[in-house]
Amino acid sequence: MKIVAFAASNSSESINKKLVISVSKYYKELEDTVEILDLNDYEVPIYSVDREKTGGIPERITDFAAKLDHADFILISFAENNGNLNAAYKNINDWISRIPNRKIFNGKPLFIMATSPGKRGGQSVLDIVNARLPLDGADILETFSLPEFHQNFESGKGVISIIHRAQLEAKVRKTKRLLKGALNKN
Repeated sequence: MKIVAFAASNSSESINKKLVISVSKYYKELEDTVEILDLNDYEVPIYSVDREKTGGIPERITDFAAKLDHADFILISFAENNGNLNAAYKNINDWISRIPNRKIFNGKPLFIMATSPGKRGGQSVLDIVNARLPLDGADILETFSLPEFHQNFESGKGVISIIHRAQLEAKVRKTKRLLKGALNKN
């Protein structure tokens, strides 16, 4: 099983990247590989119809889309910027949506999450993507929100809050069952 994981953030200090890397380690026994993507490696000009007409879809965008296409399972931790999606992620999505004959996620199973320093843990952005991603072809298996990141997460240990760790581990177990069930059908 090939797993692709990334933070929907372009911050070099992304707490969402720390979270998604930590969560990806729960899937060791299922994976052949976990590939951690960094949105900064796929930076392109802001989408516009004019840019698309003159230059087509940037190669970095088709490369990112190919990574999604080759994944069996995708983990994404969404940064919340002013109660909404991070602009770098939104831009990549806008470009991918212009690739002919495809949905962004093409039916791939996803585990989506978010964290923030605040008490809501990126819940606003999770609400947005939980409604939007199925329209983009995502099969959302589970969601997870980690509030107060700096109090509830420690590098090298992951989620340290007993309550939040138990919630996360239950959601990981559920996604593993669903993934194993899907693999057994194939």
